[in-house]
Amino acid sequence: MRLLFSIGAVLVAGVFAGGDVASIAAPSPKFEPPQFEPSRQQRQAADGDAQSVDVELILAVDVSYSMDMDELAIQREGYAQAIQSKEFLQALKTGPSGRIAVTYFEWAATGDQKIIIPWRLIDGPETADAVAAEILKTPIRRASRTSISGAIGFAMPLFDENPYHGLRRVIDISGDGPNNNGGPVTVARDLALEKGIVINGLPIMVKEPSYSTMDIDNLDYYYEDCVIGGPGSFVIAIKDREKFKEAIRTKLLMEVAGRTSPVVHVADKNKEPRVNCLIGEKIWSDRWGR
Repeated sequence: MRLLFSIGAVLVAGVFAGGDVASIAAPSPKFEPPQFEPSRQQRQAADGDAQSVDVELILAVDVSYSMDMDELAIQREGYAQAIQSKEFLQALKTGPSGRIAVTYFEWAATGDQKIIIPWRLIDGPETADAVAAEILKTPIRRASRTSISGAIGFAMPLFDENPYHGLRRVIDISGDGPNNNGGPVTVARDLALEKGIVINGLPIMVKEPSYSTMDIDNLDYYYEDCVIGGPGSFVIAIKDREKFKEAIRTKLLMEVAGRTSPVVHVADKNKEPRVNCLIGEKIWSDRWGR
């Protein structure tokens, strides 16, 4: 998925010829070219190059019960197909190294996160196909509650465990409802931003808001004002089921190519959110009386 610039040591051996016909009885010893060992600095530089990527990308995918099985299947297929697409592979080539590191996990309640794909390097069609196949082969599951704050909190330490080192660190959150479990989403968001992590959002708005599923109007505003943040962060809302896969592909292309949104979203604590950032918690409390 990226152009891998590998630094190799080139050993040049000279060819020595010669001899004296008068010394045939005493042949000269066989020439052994000197062995050149790369310096410690050269080895460190080569190792660093081998571990460098353009972006460390965490795909955090909502599997709460408000997502129906059809949506979950389309979501899985959307990510797999996007990673294999020619547009995605072309976007890889635009980065300095032509490679990214990606991990994919599914989340629901504050303590319910499951890694589907551990950190993987994507640097071309073969590695992209392998990651896509891993995504598709895992059985689909659903779980209760929606903790965006829990997903962000789970994602942050994953960067420290990543063997690859990127120029950018991005958490990509997709979901169809507001935070209703765990700590406030803005607290988790701000902690991530302090670490230089960018958060992008994919709010799924393909169904009419329903009290039974704790949906809200203007989920895209909620994501913009309460969830995402960092230089160039963006939201791509899915409001048409038929555009589900297209939206996922567009989002991944922007993240891999490092394209910025026309509006640079940075969490502004002095700005009043258009949607109450605790609306999910309020709905849950009103509904269950606690």
